[in-house]
Amino acid sequence: MPLVMSKRARLAAAGLALAGTLLAGGPAFAASATPGASGGAASTAAHAPKGDGAHALCLRVPKLERRIERALDRINGGVTVRGSIAHLEARVDNAKKANHTAIATYLQDRLNTRKALVPTLQQRETDLKSVQAWCGANDNGKGAS
Repeated sequence: MPLVMSKRARLAAAGLALAGTLLAGGPAFAASATPGASGGAASTAAHAPKGDGAHALCLRVPKLERRIERALDRINGGVTVRGSIAHLEARVDNAKKANHTAIATYLQDRLNTRKALVPTLQQRETDLKSVQAWCGANDNGKGAS
Protein backbone atom coordinates (compact mmCIF):
# COMPACT_ATOMS: atom_id res chain seq x y z
CA MET A 1 0.00 0.00 0.00
CA PRO A 2 1.55 3.38 -1.05
CA LEU A 3 2.17 6.04 1.58
CA VAL A 4 -0.11 9.04 0.97
CA MET A 5 0.81 12.32 2.66
CA SER A 6 -1.49 15.26 2.99
CA LYS A 7 -0.45 18.66 1.70
CA ARG A 8 0.04 19.90 5.26
CA ALA A 9 2.29 16.97 6.09
CA ARG A 10 4.41 17.54 2.96
CA LEU A 11 4.82 21.24 3.85
CA ALA A 12 5.81 20.34 7.40
CA ALA A 13 8.40 17.84 6.17
CA ALA A 14 9.82 20.37 3.71
CA GLY A 15 10.00 22.99 6.45
CA LEU A 16 11.86 20.62 8.77
CA ALA A 17 14.29 19.72 6.02
CA LEU A 18 14.93 23.39 5.27
CA ALA A 19 15.41 24.23 8.95
CA GLY A 20 17.89 21.37 9.33
CA THR A 21 19.86 22.54 6.33
CA LEU A 22 20.02 26.10 7.62
CA LEU A 23 21.05 25.00 11.10
CA ALA A 24 23.76 22.73 9.75
CA GLY A 25 25.23 25.46 7.53
CA GLY A 26 24.61 28.32 9.98
CA PRO A 27 27.83 28.27 12.03
CA ALA A 28 30.03 28.04 8.94
CA PHE A 29 28.21 30.96 7.32
CA ALA A 30 28.30 33.01 10.53
CA ALA A 31 32.04 32.46 10.94
CA SER A 32 32.81 33.71 7.44
CA ALA A 33 30.48 36.70 7.76
CA THR A 34 31.96 38.12 10.96
CA PRO A 35 34.14 41.21 10.49
CA GLY A 36 37.19 39.86 12.32
CA ALA A 37 37.27 36.53 10.50
CA SER A 38 39.52 35.76 7.55
CA GLY A 39 41.26 39.06 6.88
CA GLY A 40 38.49 41.50 7.78
CA ALA A 41 40.99 44.08 9.02
CA ALA A 42 43.05 43.82 5.85
CA SER A 43 40.05 44.40 3.59
CA THR A 44 39.01 47.43 5.68
CA ALA A 45 42.48 48.94 5.35
CA ALA A 46 42.43 48.38 1.60
CA HIS A 47 39.28 50.50 1.25
CA ALA A 48 40.38 53.35 3.51
CA PRO A 49 40.82 56.70 1.72
CA LYS A 50 44.40 57.51 0.83
CA GLY A 51 43.87 61.28 0.65
CA ASP A 52 41.15 63.89 0.50
CA GLY A 53 40.44 63.54 -3.22
CA ALA A 54 41.35 67.16 -3.93
CA HIS A 55 42.53 66.56 -7.50
CA ALA A 56 39.39 64.64 -8.47
CA LEU A 57 37.19 67.31 -6.90
CA CYS A 58 39.06 70.07 -8.71
CA LEU A 59 38.44 68.28 -12.00
CA ARG A 60 34.71 67.99 -11.23
CA VAL A 61 34.16 71.64 -10.23
CA PRO A 62 32.78 72.80 -13.62
CA LYS A 63 30.35 69.87 -13.81
CA LEU A 64 29.20 70.45 -10.23
CA GLU A 65 28.68 74.16 -10.93
CA ARG A 66 26.47 73.38 -13.92
CA ARG A 67 24.51 70.84 -11.93
CA ILE A 68 23.81 73.25 -9.06
CA GLU A 69 22.90 76.06 -11.50
CA ARG A 70 20.44 73.80 -13.33
CA ALA A 71 18.86 72.71 -10.05
CA LEU A 72 18.45 76.30 -8.85
CA ASP A 73 17.05 77.39 -12.23
CA ARG A 74 14.53 74.56 -12.12
CA ILE A 75 13.49 75.20 -8.51
CA ASN A 76 13.13 78.95 -9.09
CA GLY A 77 11.33 78.48 -12.42
CA GLY A 78 7.79 79.52 -13.26
CA VAL A 79 4.52 77.65 -12.91
CA THR A 80 5.08 75.79 -16.19
CA VAL A 81 8.47 74.40 -15.08
CA ARG A 82 8.13 70.93 -13.60
CA GLY A 83 10.06 70.69 -10.35
CA SER A 84 9.75 74.39 -9.55
CA ILE A 85 8.38 75.75 -6.31
CA ALA A 86 5.72 77.70 -8.23
CA HIS A 87 4.57 74.53 -10.03
CA LEU A 88 4.27 72.64 -6.77
CA GLU A 89 2.45 75.54 -5.11
CA ALA A 90 -0.10 75.49 -7.94
CA ARG A 91 -0.59 71.75 -7.44
CA VAL A 92 -1.15 72.26 -3.71
CA ASP A 93 -3.72 74.98 -4.45
CA ASN A 94 -5.50 72.73 -6.95
CA ALA A 95 -5.63 69.88 -4.44
CA LYS A 96 -7.06 72.19 -1.77
CA LYS A 97 -9.71 73.54 -4.20
CA ALA A 98 -10.73 69.97 -5.07
CA ASN A 99 -10.91 69.18 -1.34
CA HIS A 100 -8.27 66.43 -1.64
CA THR A 101 -6.78 66.96 1.80
CA ALA A 102 -4.51 63.91 1.79
CA ILE A 103 -3.01 64.90 -1.57
CA ALA A 104 -2.66 68.52 -0.46
CA THR A 105 -0.85 67.45 2.72
CA TYR A 106 1.54 65.22 0.78
CA LEU A 107 2.29 67.93 -1.79
CA GLN A 108 2.70 70.57 0.93
CA ASP A 109 5.34 68.40 2.62
CA ARG A 110 7.16 68.09 -0.70
CA LEU A 111 6.88 71.86 -1.16
CA ASN A 112 8.37 72.51 2.28
CA THR A 113 11.27 70.18 1.51
CA ARG A 114 11.86 71.85 -1.86
CA LYS A 115 11.85 75.33 -0.29
CA ALA A 116 14.37 74.14 2.30
CA LEU A 117 16.62 72.87 -0.50
CA VAL A 118 17.22 76.36 -1.93
CA PRO A 119 19.52 77.63 0.87
CA THR A 120 21.40 74.33 0.83
CA LEU A 121 22.08 74.62 -2.90
CA GLN A 122 23.08 78.27 -2.55
CA GLN A 123 25.53 77.32 0.22
CA ARG A 124 27.00 74.57 -1.97
CA GLU A 125 27.37 77.09 -4.78
CA THR A 126 29.30 79.42 -2.46
CA ASP A 127 31.45 76.58 -1.13
CA LEU A 128 32.21 75.42 -4.65
CA LYS A 129 33.46 78.90 -5.58
CA SER A 130 35.95 78.75 -2.72
CA VAL A 131 36.99 75.24 -3.80
CA GLN A 132 37.54 76.55 -7.34
CA ALA A 133 39.72 79.37 -5.97
CA TRP A 134 41.71 76.85 -3.90
CA CYS A 135 42.17 74.61 -6.93
CA GLY A 136 43.46 77.54 -8.98
CA ALA A 137 46.01 78.41 -6.32
CA ASN A 138 47.11 74.80 -5.71
CA ASP A 139 47.69 73.32 -9.19
CA ASN A 140 44.27 71.61 -9.23
CA GLY A 141 45.14 69.66 -6.09
CA LYS A 142 47.80 67.56 -7.78
CA GLY A 143 50.25 68.01 -4.93
CA ALA A 144 47.68 67.50 -2.18
CA SER A 145 47.37 64.14 -0.54
